[in-house]
Amino acid sequence: MIETALIMIALGVFAGIAGAILGLGGGIIVTPILTLAFGLNIKYAIGASIIVVIATSSGSTIAYLKDEVLNLRVAMFLEIATTIGAVAGSLLTGVLDPKYLYVLFGLLLIFSGFNMFRKLRMKPDDYRSGKEDAIAKKLELNGSYYDKNLKKTIDYQVTNVPSGMSVMFGAGLASGLLGIGSGAFKVIAMDTFMKMPLKPSSATSNLMMGVTAAASATVYFFNGTILPNIAVPLAIGILGGAVVGSRVMQILPTKLIRIVFIPILLYIGANMLFQGFGVKL
Repeated sequence: MIETALIMIALGVFAGIAGAILGLGGGIIVTPILTLAFGLNIKYAIGASIIVVIATSSGSTIAYLKDEVLNLRVAMFLEIATTIGAVAGSLLTGVLDPKYLYVLFGLLLIFSGFNMFRKLRMKPDDYRSGKEDAIAKKLELNGSYYDKNLKKTIDYQVTNVPSGMSVMFGAGLASGLLGIGSGAFKVIAMDTFMKMPLKPSSATSNLMMGVTAAASATVYFFNGTILPNIAVPLAIGILGGAVVGSRVMQILPTKLIRIVFIPILLYIGANMLFQGFGVKL
């Protein structure tokens, strides 16, 4: 039991650092490892990862709020759509065959990896002007942050708010269905559709993941799919890792972080996808 707890804490630290840096949530790393390396039933792995996502969000958000990197107004506004999607997704898990969850999770990981690869070919994130959005202006969603890597303040405008809301509903659905923060969708919604810089997108995604996961955690708790002996040590490790990751994200170039994690995401995603079809790599 002690050995297992120490392994879970170490896994949590790693997942917390990765989740905070990439804005993807620790669940996207923890769930595949628990199922592939430890042979845990995917439904219990998803239940544990829900707790992991909440812990990742809690640990990283403290630092991001202090450094004023995340956009609190954007997070609270978009969370309406993600919360509705999360509750709907969590209710669907009880009627889906586990093999479909493997396939969906694998596809999500591969999608995240290719999205990061696409970002490698783009210019460094900087001020990105866009057409002023009436909704963003009325709700005061535009913001600014100090980039510690570039050593300057970046002002930005939020655009295409309705498109961002639509993607956020899909992100919430994926979160409730797969037990992850679906940070890839959240970051894409803000970074690609709403034209927010990547670092505030990642920081804001971390905050939103915790709220989204909390909305669906009650369903998993009453389903009996949250195992305390797995979830508790993972959460302890995650909290520490997320605080470290939130500091590292602001200092390191985003390109370097993507280079490190792209092959990891693609490999784990391929394993999950093939296992969903009954083939083990």
